[in-house]
Amino acid sequence: MAKSKAPSILEALPEIKKRKFKPVYYFFGEDSYNLSSTLNILESSFNPLLQSDFDKEIIYSEDKLIGDILGHASSFPFGSEKKLIIVKEAEKLKDKKSLTDYASSPSEFTVLAFFHNGAITNLNSEPFKTLDAKGFLYEAKELKGKNLISWLINQAEEKGKNLSEENAQVLVDIVGENRNMLEDQLEKICIFLNQKKEISLESIQQVSSELKQFNIFDLQNAMGMKDKAKSLSVANNLIDNGAEPTFIITMLTRYFTGLAKITELRSKNVPDMEAARIVGTHPYFYPNYVKARNLYSDERLVEVFRSLLKADVSVKTTSADDKTIITLLLAEILQ
Repeated sequence: MAKSKAPSILEALPEIKKRKFKPVYYFFGEDSYNLSSTLNILESSFNPLLQSDFDKEIIYSEDKLIGDILGHASSFPFGSEKKLIIVKEAEKLKDKKSLTDYASSPSEFTVLAFFHNGAITNLNSEPFKTLDAKGFLYEAKELKGKNLISWLINQAEEKGKNLSEENAQVLVDIVGENRNMLEDQLEKICIFLNQKKEISLESIQQVSSELKQFNIFDLQNAMGMKDKAKSLSVANNLIDNGAEPTFIITMLTRYFTGLAKITELRSKNVPDMEAARIVGTHPYFYPNYVKARNLYSDERLVEVFRSLLKADVSVKTTSADDKTIITLLLAEILQ
């Protein structure tokens, strides 16, 4: 059976930070944030060892032969004990199999690091099988769900700020799961807070407002009030600022699924704090959910979910542009 996964890129970092380098690294994966941060850590850890600028080389793989790269790796350093060769965009190398022999007996005075953007379909093929057997292969996996929330909370702590799990989820819902964008938004919030330690819901909303961009909660609120003009305006703004239609459809599905639960929660007198958690929202937004539920009957919600499914299929099977798909979706929901 073909191997389906490699060790996490995070497992390589502790030894790199201690300057205990392996002779070869092959980093790959879908998470561009992790690949970029690992590259920075590798360079910053290795730089103090350099005695000559000639002992560090960055190679872009396009139009390069791996034989030439391995030739560089096999040559002695100019003035340092070890030299560092970084190979970017390794996915563009066309003759990777010749790396198999080098990985079996690598140069002792070179750290050769490949950075491959994207997944590898068959890890049981060469050179990846040998790289993995030697402990040189690492995958940058995208963080999802609770792992992403934990990462965001830790990032805030490193900046001297306190971020609750609920507010971290709100920030992810607003920004999306791209960690570069999350880190950028978190930095803006920290600058906005200045000396204040607590990242509140209000501060997250304030920074979003000052950027003159709507967020997914603005769309949910407009939909909840059945405000067609505002809903279309917010949706267009989201798309213009990079939101994918799949993200909008997913978040609206989550929103209306939450609305569908409210009648039962109210009949059982579930406290608002607990009810907010069950429907998947922040307690601050829950009163708006209750108001919206009064405008959407059970029969109407059934039609809403049919429209959401239709839009999701349209995204995946047609060439219609993003705004057309979302405009039609909102029109059907709010008709």
